[in-house]
Amino acid sequence: MSQGFDPSLPLARARTIPNTWYTDSAVLAAERETVFARTWQVVGRSEQVKDAGAFLTADIAGEPILVVRGDDGVLRGFFNVCRHRAAPIKTEECGHATKLRCRYHGWTYDLAGRLRGTPEFDGVEEFAKDANGLVPVAVGEWGGLVWVHLTEPAQPLAAFLGPLPAWVEGRSAFAGLEWKARQSYDLACNWKVYVDNYLDGGYHVNTVHPALAGVLDYREYRTVCDGNTVLQSSPITPGDGEAGRTRTGDLAAYWWVYPNFMVNVYSGVMDTNLVLPLGPDRCRVVFDFYFAAGAAPEFVAESVRVADQVQAEDIGVCEEVQRGLNSRSYTTGRFSVKRENGGYHFHQVLGRALAGRVTA
Repeated sequence: MSQGFDPSLPLARARTIPNTWYTDSAVLAAERETVFARTWQVVGRSEQVKDAGAFLTADIAGEPILVVRGDDGVLRGFFNVCRHRAAPIKTEECGHATKLRCRYHGWTYDLAGRLRGTPEFDGVEEFAKDANGLVPVAVGEWGGLVWVHLTEPAQPLAAFLGPLPAWVEGRSAFAGLEWKARQSYDLACNWKVYVDNYLDGGYHVNTVHPALAGVLDYREYRTVCDGNTVLQSSPITPGDGEAGRTRTGDLAAYWWVYPNFMVNVYSGVMDTNLVLPLGPDRCRVVFDFYFAAGAAPEFVAESVRVADQVQAEDIGVCEEVQRGLNSRSYTTGRFSVKRENGGYHFHQVLGRALAGRVTA
């Protein structure tokens, strides 16, 4: 393993993963194979594909994905790649179709991914249609979300999510949440910088997020690591302004699911964050916003503004960190024992996944 990172050390002696893991394209290539291709990944919302013929598309670390609801009601996932010349089958983010037709040369597949039409292909030898359907990927649904797995899953989706499903099932308010909006942000930083920032146990809240700090009881902020998840939580205190009006209830809960998915929960308000690598020093964060049924449009807009302000603050610090990671003065850092057990847990899981693949 890398001389710069040892995942077996106790937190008090641990160092972070090396700076090169945030800057080297070879590390990102290894992550695509050992991290993103070997974990359950969120690709969309179940409501987008609830009817026969409904489809959605996504990109997982460079792998194009297509999910479609068949005429038989079965949800199926495929690589969004035509078997003829690798063109995409569908280019829209979502929609409805009675068949799946590649717009390049017109090869056509049914909703179960079977190859049905190959225009002007007569005379081709040693070619079998039934062996050239779309290549499938595992697909599952949980929490109103669609998940896929690019390789043979090592464990079912529910097991991969660990304690999260049981935690959600114990809170009936989740059943009434409705999707209202989506916003995407492109950041000039490695995807792991964003995850590190999310998992620092609230360490940066008081210094970077003054409005959010006004509604969280930082002294009682707690972090619990469990398998592929980390739960950060804090009691909520009455606050002022838009943050005080939209971040209410008894508890703020921030769930992370390895490697790149987050769920942020307040009373009647939830947003999910999906972090997508675009390059060694670029990533995209996709926010989906959910609210209790009947939430006033003014409340929704106000809550989204609060999230947007927090995101703007995070973007600034994450991009500054990325620039610092390129400095010859920095190789590894240390963890706060009191606050950063979640960040170290992420580095441990990641480091074990990349064992033997990368060096410092």
